Order: sequence, then structure tokens, then C-alpha cells
Amino acid sequence: MELNEMSDITSGFRERMRRLALFDPLYELDRKKVKDYQGEPIDMKGLGLLTLLFFFEQKIIRNQKVGMKDLAKFLQKLTERQYILDGPAVEEIASAIIQTFRPTTGKKRTYPFFDWETYEKGQLDYSLLKAKAFDSKTNTQYYTLDEDGLELVFATKEFYSEFQLSINQLMLRKQLEKGEFRGALRQINEMRIDVESLNERMVKLRHEIQRSIVSEETFDRYKQLLEDIHARLERENEEFSELRQFVKDTKDRLYEKDYHQKEVKTYAYVLEISNQLEEVHYEHSRLLEQSIELKNHTLKAAQESLYYTGIDAFNFDQDINARIIGTPLPLEAMKGLLHPFLPIYQEQQWSPLTVFAEQNIREDQEETVDYGFLTIGNQRVNDYHERLRQNYGYVMNVCLQAIEAGCQELAGVLEYVRKTEDKDLLHQRFFYDFWLILHQRSPIVAGKIENEDDEQNHSMDDALAQLGQRTLMIKERPETLHVTERFSIQNMDIMLEEESLDEL
Repeated sequence: MELNEMSDITSGFRERMRRLALFDPLYELDRKKVKDYQGEPIDMKGLGLLTLLFFFEQKIIRNQKVGMKDLAKFLQKLTERQYILDGPAVEEIASAIIQTFRPTTGKKRTYPFFDWETYEKGQLDYSLLKAKAFDSKTNTQYYTLDEDGLELVFATKEFYSEFQLSINQLMLRKQLEKGEFRGALRQINEMRIDVESLNERMVKLRHEIQRSIVSEETFDRYKQLLEDIHARLERENEEFSELRQFVKDTKDRLYEKDYHQKEVKTYAYVLEISNQLEEVHYEHSRLLEQSIELKNHTLKAAQESLYYTGIDAFNFDQDINARIIGTPLPLEAMKGLLHPFLPIYQEQQWSPLTVFAEQNIREDQEETVDYGFLTIGNQRVNDYHERLRQNYGYVMNVCLQAIEAGCQELAGVLEYVRKTEDKDLLHQRFFYDFWLILHQRSPIVAGKIENEDDEQNHSMDDALAQLGQRTLMIKERPETLHVTERFSIQNMDIMLEEESLDEL
């Protein structure tokens, strides 16, 4: 191993040791033998980490006045189900933790070590807690997290394992921008290790999916997990593409400035960076393909396996017949048990033609209305048209009687009908349809109306036959007549002339 390679290993040794030193107070707490009143050993290391998280939470909510008694109340409430302790004992534990993180001398904690980068003995100074304020009235000292305490809290979060590759990509970009090509090459090698670690996790995840999906809940959880992994790999793949382009631009720029002749070693580093980055990007692309394959095939196969496992495990005689016959279930329970095996609900259908059929709304009317399908050309439709033709003829007869009695408006005709025995006509739908047809076909003369479907008869044939040589003219008026609660119609002028339509 060359000397420069050994220096790469020992580079930044002091900073790495400083990160290890931050955990030393937790292990110092672990060495304290503290027990509760029943002789149960107390997890001082865990309580120390909880203390840091407590001060971190107070820092988030911007509570500036947090002392030892506040910490003791938090620890007592947290440990009341695990340890038998009273108030003074918890305050003693809280005081010991604070003194461990911040010695009573007020000085920072020290951590001696040997620096293998400089081959010298060194000492690290760090502080997890610091004094914030002092209340002289209550003689209370308030504390808050120091910068080193914050760093320790962040180091305990599961952050670097998931996003270590993204962090390395950012560091690689900064090193390339500063021209630290040797450090960038080492950074790429670390990225290769991250990709290999991700590959191992993907293989384990594949086996875990095939083995652990036993319900829809676990299926949904793994589905969401794979979607998150795929999204993160896509972002990393985009960053790899940008890094490749950045390295290519750097290589082209150095080549144009003849660095490949002046600075042979520097240009060689750039070429090596380009090649190594291509390899790492290729391995990472395979991870992206694996995530897609896991999402589209393995997860789907696991779901199908779950479905067929349920089918194979289902025994109708044991799960259904035995429950119904062997166990005296109440009627409501039997309905719920048999409901999945009953036929699905079928909605009753009706023909839209029934909307135009005569409605039986009178109590004294004995005929029944058929709500079945009205098929064009069948006997049912023919009977309906025959009744409608007779009804229109009857209405025309009543109308002509009203006109002969001096009625010149529809309002007068309605009043005439209301005074006669035919007043029930005002509650029939066909009575108003009759006037609408007259208005549409005005002026009206006797004769047959030709149908578009080549039928022989028309529903207005009986009505028109009563006109003889007369012409009936209908003209609308602006006012609206409210005849009954159900029906309203626009008023009309009615004129009956003895001359023919040609003379008009």
C-alpha cells in the first residue's frame, strides 16, 4: 500500500473521533449502577438519551426555562410503569444525568485520543448541555442543548442509512466544483459501497415480501415502502445523470486547456472519476430496475399467492355448513353468514315509454296500469294508441260544445268543463296533451294525419273527423292558467271558422 493511500485512510481522523466522543457520556451513564426501590437496575444510558431528546423537544417549542425539576417530572412520568421511584429519587437521577452531560465545574468535557493522522496525542473538548439562564428568586438553573448535543441527537436518527447515497452525491459535486479530484475519486468508491449495501437490502426485501405478505394490511405496507424506495432511487438516478454531465464538461474543459499534457496526473484523476462514476451509475440503474420489478411483478405475485392461499384454505363444509347446522345461530347471524353466497341484487327495469302512458290517479278508476315494457308494434302499444285516440275524440267533442256555448279562449273552455259532468278531464294528462297538439298543428282541418312509421291510424283521427268543413285555429296568449295542483297550461285563443283552409 502506497503512502498516499495510507494518508487517505487516516484523513479526517480527528473529526471521526470527535463524533465517537459524543457518545462517551452515554456509556459513562451506563456504567453507573443505579437501582430502584425493588432492586431493579435502571437503564441510565437510555434515560440519558431520553434526556437529550427532552431538551431537544423543548428547544423545538422554544421553551427557554427548563431545569432539573422539569426533567425529573418528565422522567418520573415516563418510568412510573417500569420502576418504583419517588420524587427525590427521580430528581437525584436527573441531577446525575445533567452533571454527566455538563460537569459541575462548568468546563467542557474532554476526550483524550491519539491522532493517527498527525501521530500526536490530542484532546477533544465538547459540550452536550449548556447553561441557559438562572432564576435567583427560585435558585433554579436552566439548561439547553449545546451544538454537540444537537449533533448527537441527529446522529441517533435513522437518517444517514437511507440518504447516505444522496449525501455522498452532494459531497461529490462540491469536491468536483472545488477541484479536489483525489477526494472525489474516494467519494465515488464510498458511493459504490452504498450501492452494494442497497443491493443487499433489495434482495432481502424481495425474500421478505415473498415470505411475509399474509394479509392485505402487510401488502399495503410493502406497496408503500416500494413506492418510497422507487421515488428515492429515481431522484438519485437524476443526480447521477447530472454528475456524469458535470464530469464530462470538466473533462472537456481540461482537455481544451491542454491539461492532459501539462497536468497529466490531474487529468488522469478526471478520467478515472469518469470511468468509476459510469460503473457506479450502471450498478445504481440496476437497483432502479429491481425496484420496478419488485413493484410490478414480485408484489403482484405475492398478492395473487395470498388470494389463492385463501381459496385453498377455505372449506365450505367446515366453514359454512358446520357453522349453520352444528351451531344454533340466530336468524340475523345466519343472514350475515350466507350473504356472500347469495345472488347479487338485480335492479328492476322499466320502459321509458311508460312515462307517456296514461296514469291511474283516480281512486274510482278500476282499470290497472301496466308498467311492463312497451314494445313497438305489439298488442300492448296498439291498445294504448286506441285508448288515446278515443280520449282525444271525446275531448274534441267537449271542446266543440264549449265553443258553440260562446267560449273563445282556453280559459273559458276549462271553466265550461269544470261546470259539467266531464270535470274529471281536468285531472287527466291526455287532456293537456290534446291542446298542445292542437297548438302545434294549428290551423287544423278535418282529415287523417300521415304517420312517419307508415301506421294506418293516428291518435287524432277521431278528433279531426268531428270538424267537418270547419277550420280550428289556436293562438297562444301570454298568461298561464293554473288548472289543478298538478297541471298548468298557457292560455290560448280559439277560433272556429266554417270556411276551408284554402280560402283563408
